[in-house]
Amino acid sequence: MPTITLNRKVFDSLVGKKLPLEKLKDRISMLGTDLEEVNDKEIIVEVFPNRPDMLSVQGFARAFSSFIGEKTGLKHCKVEPSKEKMIVDKSVAEVRPYTACAIVKNLHFDDEKIKEVIDIQEKLHITYGRNRKKVAIGIYPFEKIKTPIKFIAQDPKDIVFQPLESHKKMNASEILEKHPAGKAYGHLLHGKKKFPVFRDSNDEVLSVPPIINSHKTGKINEKTKEIFVECSGFDFNVLQKCLNIIVTALYEMNGIVYSMELHYGNKKYITPDLRPEEMKVDISYINKLLGLELKENEIKKLFEQMGYGYKNKKALIPSYRADILHQSDLAEDIAISYGYENFHSIIPHVATIAEENKFEVFKRKISELLVGLRFIEASTYHLTNKEIQCKKMNADAPLIELANSISSDYNVLRSWVMPSLMEILSGNKHHEYPQRIFAIGTIFKKNDNTETNIEENDRLAAAIASENTDYTEIKQILDYLFRSLNLKYEITETEHNSFIEGRVARVAVNGKKVAYIGELNPNVVTNWSLEVPVAAFELNLTELFDLIDRK
Repeated sequence: MPTITLNRKVFDSLVGKKLPLEKLKDRISMLGTDLEEVNDKEIIVEVFPNRPDMLSVQGFARAFSSFIGEKTGLKHCKVEPSKEKMIVDKSVAEVRPYTACAIVKNLHFDDEKIKEVIDIQEKLHITYGRNRKKVAIGIYPFEKIKTPIKFIAQDPKDIVFQPLESHKKMNASEILEKHPAGKAYGHLLHGKKKFPVFRDSNDEVLSVPPIINSHKTGKINEKTKEIFVECSGFDFNVLQKCLNIIVTALYEMNGIVYSMELHYGNKKYITPDLRPEEMKVDISYINKLLGLELKENEIKKLFEQMGYGYKNKKALIPSYRADILHQSDLAEDIAISYGYENFHSIIPHVATIAEENKFEVFKRKISELLVGLRFIEASTYHLTNKEIQCKKMNADAPLIELANSISSDYNVLRSWVMPSLMEILSGNKHHEYPQRIFAIGTIFKKNDNTETNIEENDRLAAAIASENTDYTEIKQILDYLFRSLNLKYEITETEHNSFIEGRVARVAVNGKKVAYIGELNPNVVTNWSLEVPVAAFELNLTELFDLIDRK
């Protein structure tokens, strides 16, 4: 979890009330953060990843003030129209297709405030932006920029500017090789023929996201009164949420927020949009989940204590909250405002003897065997998207789509684990080979014979990426696993579009098909921007365990 250091004086001023030390410690802990230290000068806390809006002193103080009942209810942040334009060229579609932007004026920076702005930018980069892969943030002195601004993709050799904290001009390719930021984040543009770049109407480079700002137009100081903020990435909704987190923090610094017109060809968007989102509140569900009997007026008061609005049985969710997706998220905030210390523990009237789940023991044994073969275990998401599951894998797997997804990155349940491993390999091209990784995770398939019409199975996927890897090497791994489990298996040649024809097989145990194994198709390897062969297998552990248990 990210750790943030808050200036105690600034924090108390924003909260509007100074609490006694012991009371302050207690309330911060009960807000759902991990308190590390409090003294007269600073507060050090760990913020859970689901609350990126609390990564700044302004955001944290806003949440805390509401929680202690000082400034409750929905905070309204006014947005003035600026009519300034951002032109998004279609050339960025293949490299970094979206941006969300704003202008904030009436700022009065000093060293402390500049530090606060840099801190929130970097904390959001690391957490919400996944080290700039998902979101890259740029903050610029607007006084040095002539609008309209253009977001375009160009040959890196044609992008020449003086990068931040550098003493000479370089082209974008040189920046990736020589500048510290280029070395750290260059892998995010690896293999791209064109790089994204922000330019103003004077053709001055503002930045090359997600790498570095220009020293001339991308560095704020104490003389800066107006700033231009942009977030770039691959999901417009995610970028809007990130932008909202930043501009609401700047609003708390007495900034005046102005919107910008984003022109995507014939489409026009206005950002930021700080209107609250509405979600219908299922009071009976929340009471059942929490074991309470709260009335609607009590629910309303508890919501307001967490910074929400409440109207017509709907929660008005602040525009900067990125974590509210479901009724259970609303219930969690109700539990926090109600106070975990106010819940009463009840000992059940049932006596049981605990025993470790046999399937979990089986999965752990599999993991230990693979770790012994110098594989690294990865943890991957159940949620993904069709491009990762199908398009990049050259496959046509049936997928279960989410009814109300808020991100195109995570809008389906995965039907196999292998694409998750390929995504990890693609993101680690800058590390040395061979790379040997595996993951055990749940997959989801439609099944009308189940209560939910969805069948869940646990799968093991293992992959080796290396210049010399082949079918034989990955089969040796499978052989070792089955020998260790004292199982015999049969292999028959098969076809699978994700694998090379003639180098892919189906694995069966007692006539039950439980795995695919082979060398991945060069087209698939190329789709993931990999430059070495990959050999892999995917094994259905649920079905394999059933066979062993039956035996």
